[in-house]
Amino acid sequence: MILKPFKREAYLPLPVAFISTLSPAGIRNIAPYSCLTPVLRPLDLVCLASAHRRDTLDNIRATGEFVINLPGIDLTDKVIPTARYSPPEADEFELAGLREKPSVKVTAPGIMGCYAWMECKLYKEYAEPQYVLIVGQVVHLEVADEVYLPDGSLALDRARPLMMVGSNTGMKYCTALDIRRFEPFGAMFPNGKDPLASKYQEG
Repeated sequence: MILKPFKREAYLPLPVAFISTLSPAGIRNIAPYSCLTPVLRPLDLVCLASAHRRDTLDNIRATGEFVINLPGIDLTDKVIPTARYSPPEADEFELAGLREKPSVKVTAPGIMGCYAWMECKLYKEYAEPQYVLIVGQVVHLEVADEVYLPDGSLALDRARPLMMVGSNTGMKYCTALDIRRFEPFGAMFPNGKDPLASKYQEG
């Protein structure tokens, strides 16, 4: 099956994250984003793609802050209420029926009920005619105790991260499955040692 190139998101499962921001006037905003990725290991940078006309982008530019909230599948019904257009003066926490989680390092609030929160500062922006890439630096990372495993990984069966794949007419929600197979990072190197191992040791 040969398809049109722009349909690539239908075959690349994507995370669904809620980006929460504050406007300069203190209005709370939430928007779901799926074009989101970490920038290499072990950097503290994340990149998200945005259209130009977004309150989220305006708020990030104005305040230099945002929070990436990672929901489980129990918050699926909050995607459309936060994606739907609302005027900039509307409080989207109230519209979507979501509760605020106070942040530690940024002014923008997080969202209660998610399993992880990345508080970010704007690091760099790359603007093109059709899109903007926002690179954020994670200044505070928090994970709910019940989904954090001793090896530093995510308990997928408890977190049930909300994900999606596209289709010709909409979004199909899904989650990640642990197939119970593990490979150490060091397996990629001739000496069997991970050169970044020391950075991951809790101290």
